[in-house]
Amino acid sequence: MQLRERFTAEMKEAMKAGDKGRLATVRMIQAALKDKDIEARGLGKEPASEEEILSLLQKMIKQRTESAAVYVQGGRPELAENERAEIAIIESFLPKQMDETEMKAAVEAAILETGAAGQKDMGRVIAALKGTFAGRMDFGKASGLVKAALAAKG
Repeated sequence: MQLRERFTAEMKEAMKAGDKGRLATVRMIQAALKDKDIEARGLGKEPASEEEILSLLQKMIKQRTESAAVYVQGGRPELAENERAEIAIIESFLPKQMDETEMKAAVEAAILETGAAGQKDMGRVIAALKGTFAGRMDFGKASGLVKAALAAKG
């Protein structure tokens, strides 16, 4: 099932169950996706692909993680808890995340595949990883692994 179809199905499910938190979060995801599609149309592009939707979801999670941290620092744990609840719902749409070992293997494969020889090739390696593992890899961590692997090369 495509992600767009899952969002619609989840929204209907949340309505039937009376789950207001889940309903609001799924609606928020759909609104962000609609904005992305409108932006793409303005640039003469196709609606967002599955990879772009996964990237959008990861961006939403990152935003909420940062917001939760700010709320905790500001002494507003109830608002931080709301952000964490939204994160859990958004994460339910992402595929299983790769663990450290899988990420290291993927980084090594991407370095070999791109023929990367040093730090100057880091962008090419990250682009290859994003093309293959969008939604399944934490690219913040992957960036550090790529940097370390390329530093060891030369």
